[in-house]
Amino acid sequence: MALSPLPTQKPANLSGQAVYQRLSDNIQQVVKGQPAAIRKLLAAFASGGHVLLEDHPGTGKTTLAKALAFSVDVAFKRIQFTPDLLPSDILGVSILDPENRTFHFHEGPIFANIVLADEINRASPRTQSALLEAKAESQVSVDGTLNQLKDPFFVIATQNPVDARGTYPLPEAQMDRFALQFRLGYISAETEVEILSHQIETHPIETVSPCVTREDIFGLKQQVKQIRVSPELKRYVVDIVNATRQAEGVQLGASPRGSIALMKVAQALALFDGYDFVTPDHIQEIAVPVLAHRLVMEAQSRFSGHTAEQVVTDSLKSLPVPA
Repeated sequence: MALSPLPTQKPANLSGQAVYQRLSDNIQQVVKGQPAAIRKLLAAFASGGHVLLEDHPGTGKTTLAKALAFSVDVAFKRIQFTPDLLPSDILGVSILDPENRTFHFHEGPIFANIVLADEINRASPRTQSALLEAKAESQVSVDGTLNQLKDPFFVIATQNPVDARGTYPLPEAQMDRFALQFRLGYISAETEVEILSHQIETHPIETVSPCVTREDIFGLKQQVKQIRVSPELKRYVVDIVNATRQAEGVQLGASPRGSIALMKVAQALALFDGYDFVTPDHIQEIAVPVLAHRLVMEAQSRFSGHTAEQVVTDSLKSLPVPA
């Protein structure tokens, strides 16, 4: 079934809210029944963070990433992580030119605007670490030379929570580089029937075309930075993060990078909702996806079923909400 085309004529200087709405509508033509997941993904994208999608196979993780990539007129690369993948397979390699006897650097797939790191936990720790500098500083060092990545630069990584064979769990330093981690979950039976109807002849992803430009994304990200955050809400963010560090059963709480991510993603949500300032609701909405994956639980807490998500939720409940 062909998708209904979205308007291609766009006025100059689209508002951030308009860019978000175009992207959300375009993605929802492919990814059915996941408006909350799409909102989180776009909030990370607009705020300059990266996303880790962890869910069971077949729930639409890769489709969600590709739908975003195909909705923006930028370069997209997919890296399938495997145990034999090398850092040079991601970053690139210098190759000797026999004619002039000089080395020329050939860029790897990391030099794209949107990068899908599929099943990231199947690569060795050495290969996983190749993404650390890229995600934190939008640059990579190869053969002693610093190479700037393309702007915008956005990593969407996926992993499955159930298959531990041949996997290397991401260490704390890697997890802390992701602004958000969340799951898609299963959709309703009615939505699943709708998906079956749409894929009788072809996959809807094949008909997705860009609905915003690279310049629109630059404008969106700039407008996110201009969203006001009051001193009271900055303190609220810090108090939430501090509460995770002091919570019972937590070996390692969220870092200051978590505080920064929580504030920036909340700014994006406020812009999406048409506000020029962040509200406590925006912080509460996104606190669990931003902070939970950064916590390291004590062994006894894990065995008793106490989760990092519960810690963040309890922290929110224990703190007074700024007026």
